[in-house]
Amino acid sequence: MQVLKFGGTSVASAKNIALVKNVIFEKSSSNQIIAVVSALGGITTQLVNCSAMAATGNAEYLKELAQVEQKHIKTVQELIPLKKQSKTMGKVKVLLNELEDICRGVFLIHELTTKTSDKILSFGERLSSTIIADYFNDMEHNTFLADPRDFIVTDSNYSRAEVNFEKTNTKIASYFKNVKEKLIVCPGFIAASEDGEITTLGRGGSDYTAAIIAAALNSPELEIWTDVSGMMTADPRLVSSAYAIEEISYEEAMELSHFGAKVIYPPTIQPVLEKNIPIHIKNTFKKDDVGTVIKQASATNGSLIKGLSSIQNIALFNLSGSGMVGIPNFSHRLFRALSTAKVNVVMITQASSEHTICVGIDAGDAKKSQAAIENEFTYELSTHKINPVQIEKDLAIIALVGSNMKEKVGVSGTMFSVLGQNGINIKAIAQGSSEKNISVVIYEREVKKALNSLHESFFLSEKRRINLFMIGVGNVGAALIEQLRKQKQYLSQHHHIDLRIVAMANSKKMLFQEGGINFKNWKESLMEDGEAMKVEDFLQQMETLNLRNSIFIDNTANADIAGLYKRVLKKSISVVTPNKIACTNSYQDYLELKKTALLYKAKFLFETNVGAGLPVINTLNDLIKSGDEVLKIEAVLSGSLNFIFNNFNKEAKFADIVRQAQTEGYTEPDPRIDLSGVDVKRKILILIRESGLDMEIDDIPAQAFIPEDCMNAPSIDKFFEKLEEHEEVFQQLVKKAEKEGKKIKYVASYNKGKAETGLRFVEKSHPFYNLEGKDNIVLFTTKRYPEQPLVIKGAGAGAEVTASGIFADIMRIANAN
Repeated sequence: MQVLKFGGTSVASAKNIALVKNVIFEKSSSNQIIAVVSALGGITTQLVNCSAMAATGNAEYLKELAQVEQKHIKTVQELIPLKKQSKTMGKVKVLLNELEDICRGVFLIHELTTKTSDKILSFGERLSSTIIADYFNDMEHNTFLADPRDFIVTDSNYSRAEVNFEKTNTKIASYFKNVKEKLIVCPGFIAASEDGEITTLGRGGSDYTAAIIAAALNSPELEIWTDVSGMMTADPRLVSSAYAIEEISYEEAMELSHFGAKVIYPPTIQPVLEKNIPIHIKNTFKKDDVGTVIKQASATNGSLIKGLSSIQNIALFNLSGSGMVGIPNFSHRLFRALSTAKVNVVMITQASSEHTICVGIDAGDAKKSQAAIENEFTYELSTHKINPVQIEKDLAIIALVGSNMKEKVGVSGTMFSVLGQNGINIKAIAQGSSEKNISVVIYEREVKKALNSLHESFFLSEKRRINLFMIGVGNVGAALIEQLRKQKQYLSQHHHIDLRIVAMANSKKMLFQEGGINFKNWKESLMEDGEAMKVEDFLQQMETLNLRNSIFIDNTANADIAGLYKRVLKKSISVVTPNKIACTNSYQDYLELKKTALLYKAKFLFETNVGAGLPVINTLNDLIKSGDEVLKIEAVLSGSLNFIFNNFNKEAKFADIVRQAQTEGYTEPDPRIDLSGVDVKRKILILIRESGLDMEIDDIPAQAFIPEDCMNAPSIDKFFEKLEEHEEVFQQLVKKAEKEGKKIKYVASYNKGKAETGLRFVEKSHPFYNLEGKDNIVLFTTKRYPEQPLVIKGAGAGAEVTASGIFADIMRIANAN
């Protein structure tokens, strides 16, 4: 005899019941089938609401009751031909009238006992099974309607009755032995106490009903038909990349179901486990999907982790005090108090010092739990032997489940590391000695982020999603977006990385799309769909989304945006930027950003601050980390100034070369920023600080070579006019260089604790002499490179190379975890 159970979604409508019929009829051709059915989808919740309203004297319960009636009548009308409806309608009406009478009684006396509640809730399954059995009979399949009140015996613990398996198993064997029909429909969820009163097996109890029957009859397999294709690696509503687990052990399934996996009701597993009967979870709407098989031992060569699960709406009770230490019955009294108050403890953790005990419970039980604990420990609280009960709410439990975790090193370490890197604070930890489950308590608002982060980490076949929040979509930003577009497919296929721009902004507009902004038409989307750009709103939306693996990209040179980095890092969001302002503020501010990134497990990367796409800072960091020491730095760090002096000669006007550099994008829109040398001072300061040295920008003198009235011109146009007026000043520089056989370079240097920037006339033997175009060059003289300095040379300006440096920093973060 084969047992199949169909959940509420499977029988939610006439259309769905027709799919159930196809599954059952196909199987009943060769086997005797028991089909255990739930109430029609949503009906149990409506009955709960209806009885609650009636108990408070709210006449609105009648509207809820009318909706229940209408749904069942409509289902009969849609399933059964008009000529055959009267018989079924008569049965349904009798049940509905009985239900209405009970609800009216509750309404009149304003009282709802658990006994009456069970009776009301039983009508959901009684109605659905009556309709389905008649439907099958009308389809010329001889069908028997079983009544579990005749063979499932429980105690009188209404709403969650305990089954008397000895009596139940005997009755089931006798009951079904006499049923000759090949197809049997049985309502789930309901049973009867020994004195014949209706009881229920708890929400989700239809699974349990099916398991009880399957175990008693020694069925070869129990099939649970639902609306998903098996037990998933995580809740697909929260983790889009979750997928069905093909095979899982009883123990793993119990752990996952206990911690919130709704596919199967936790008590279901025990009866079939004892008989070693496999459970096959299948999808009613995709009946050809493989589904999940739950059996004695899952595949030993499977994944280290079988699944992730979560329970939300958790409250954490923390009991602490010196009076707890060494008291043998203290824990006993705590759990006795909670048990007496009928509070289920979801998780327990206790420090080895015995100074604290922490328990996790459903937040709905918080008030009565607190009252029960305070009543039990009145004396200890009044004498300050224990501290007042600490309660934290808005929490959730995340559970990592897998039999293969046992004795494998580093699982919990990886879990904690992944959560830490995403800024998820762990409030409590529990791991049983069986090593099948590691549970942590976190804030409820972090559940989605935590599940996705852990899923990406432990299920390696899935793509790792990186969420980018970008401010600044000018030349550099646009070049970066294009590079991301071109590499997206390659990174996805070869590195399992899914890069998405979740938000972008310019000075006027900002656009947020959690699924990712289209790389091809981003400009149109930003202008047409974007809202007014407000920095505070941008940050708040980014923080509210609270996405895993988030990176904030600042492509601006804006001091206000740079001032936001600390706030961003505190949210465990990494920062990547070519903006040099943050790293060149006070040394204390610079250190504070570094410390904040370290503290909140975020990355603060700014490779493009010096040398655009050249690996200058990373090379320097590698030297310092490996124990080397910087003795001297010489560098040409301005691609724009190098371009200008490489192209300036006595046949050309200095002002024309500066205009050319501006037009080709080698300078800022206002070239005075480059010509002032401030940008070079910032770059050498960053290198000095990254070498581990304390220096401020005002400690670096800069040799000015642009006349002061040029720099003070009221506009850019006036600035160029002034440059032309001072052409002779620049021609003198060219003549001097030509006479001495040297070239003009704007050089930054550090040596023996001192730094400076300014023009230098370099001879032919110097590495700077042949520096072409917009190239940068850096010479590091260190203890390991004392005679021949380490040289880094290449293109140091331009939107493309700067964007590639930003892209490289993004990939460092993506590959770091």
